[in-house]
Amino acid sequence: MGKVGLGVAVGVAVATCAVAAVMVGRRVRRRRRWRRVVAVLEEFEEACATHVGRLRQVVDAMAVEMHAGLASEGGSKLKMLLTFVDALPNGSEKGTYYALDLGGTNFRVLRVQLGGNSSDRSAILRHDVDRQAIPPHLMTSTSEDLFDFIASSLKQFVEKEEGFSELSAVKRMELGFTFSFPVKQMSILSGILIKWTKGFAIEDMVGKDVSEPLQQAMSKIGLNMRVAAFVNDTVGTLALAHYHDEDTVAAVIIGTGTNACYLERADAIIKCQGLLTTSGCMVVNMEWGNFWSSHLPRTSYDVDLDANSPNPNDQGFEKMVSGMYLGEIVRRVILRMSEESDSFGPISSKLSAPFSLRFLSPFHRGSACARALGMNTDGNHYVMVVIVEELRELTPLMAGIHEDDSPDLREVARILNDDLEIPDVPLKVRKLIVKVCDVVTRRAARLAAAGIVGILKKIGRDGSGGVTSGRTKGLSKARRTVVAVEGGLYTNYSMFREYLNEAVTEILGEEISSHVILKDTEDGSGIGAALLAAAYSFPNVDTVQLL
Repeated sequence: MGKVGLGVAVGVAVATCAVAAVMVGRRVRRRRRWRRVVAVLEEFEEACATHVGRLRQVVDAMAVEMHAGLASEGGSKLKMLLTFVDALPNGSEKGTYYALDLGGTNFRVLRVQLGGNSSDRSAILRHDVDRQAIPPHLMTSTSEDLFDFIASSLKQFVEKEEGFSELSAVKRMELGFTFSFPVKQMSILSGILIKWTKGFAIEDMVGKDVSEPLQQAMSKIGLNMRVAAFVNDTVGTLALAHYHDEDTVAAVIIGTGTNACYLERADAIIKCQGLLTTSGCMVVNMEWGNFWSSHLPRTSYDVDLDANSPNPNDQGFEKMVSGMYLGEIVRRVILRMSEESDSFGPISSKLSAPFSLRFLSPFHRGSACARALGMNTDGNHYVMVVIVEELRELTPLMAGIHEDDSPDLREVARILNDDLEIPDVPLKVRKLIVKVCDVVTRRAARLAAAGIVGILKKIGRDGSGGVTSGRTKGLSKARRTVVAVEGGLYTNYSMFREYLNEAVTEILGEEISSHVILKDTEDGSGIGAALLAAAYSFPNVDTVQLL
């Protein structure tokens, strides 16, 4: 028995040691995998670094590219498009004006009543809004069918006005038309459609003036209304902000996409020699989403996203800054982490799918935007139809993750479970995911800030004197400068807003930045368009000439 007992004891000891060795081995492998996960984040964070020195390089590159885009067509990634808007609303406008905002499968019509008291730059007495859905078949029909439908809806809206009568219909009404599709602006009244996006495919409009079929449709049904201003949403934002504050010199939209416009001296627009404006200035639509510079902190995740996007090598700045893409970058980083560790559990199909919308897109789950955005996959490429609505009304899920301040990150756990189908994620993993969101958000906000300061540098509002003929002037005295900012990322995402404001101060310094005001602006595409209609309501005054 003694030998048997000894043998049993030895066997138990050996088995125990074997089990212990297996457990230790597993623990060691788990730690190694965890270190690889952490290394993924550290490498990503380092690649996304936006120290102030790099941001100032981006500022300089933006200013130089702006100058190049003004010097010649195709001379820069920045298109620097003429808008033919040389007079911005100043508060003296009086009367009732209308706006049509067409930028997706919904359109809005607005009526804005102005008090005309220039001493009170908030004299918008009232405004009414009506939203209509465009029937899907009209998105691929004819221009006549589309604008007949829009004009009919516009007429119904006008006739709902309190006190409207046949007598009041005799007086011609003025309309601001916001059209958020690629166009070549020809005048304040017209623009040539370059191509359709967002699911529209009306072939007979491509290469044609957009305002004309709308004007014809209104005339056909006896609606006495004239398109007084044809603009894009960024210009509308600038107009609205300038109406309230005459020190406004630029406007930036940071939402699903991103763009900027600003007020430029007419003599600085070299590619249009002989350009004469009454004011000596013109609003320039930068189309800054296409900006690119070697100083931008691009990572392997950005490269892969761009390569698999519908528009490779295009809109590089937008893909690092705007809400359409931030969540996709985060998803790609998390997917890479999950491949290095079993802490995430089995890789879910949603985590593997490009643009896992319900997880990290800037759209609130269940919103009209999220419901209308669909995706088809084809190999490694994806094609999307995006219906863009006002992001100011939406709460980004990415912000929900980033701004979860509960001790155990309950909201993060809920989103991972509900939207990515990854249950029971450990707290340490949730903390890493929050950090990934922080890195992506911080980089985007700080690059947007550098873009804004680049505009200020170009026009001499950064304290340096501006850029002329590619060279920097001497120092200039700081002036009060207002930049209007619109879009859901800035309006609804507090961490994004804080990082952007902080970076502007870092780049400019405390003294200069104290003169720069970033003003949250709402509904430039609607109210701003109506204000421009008011500013251009006298058709006999030709304020812009091309000699």
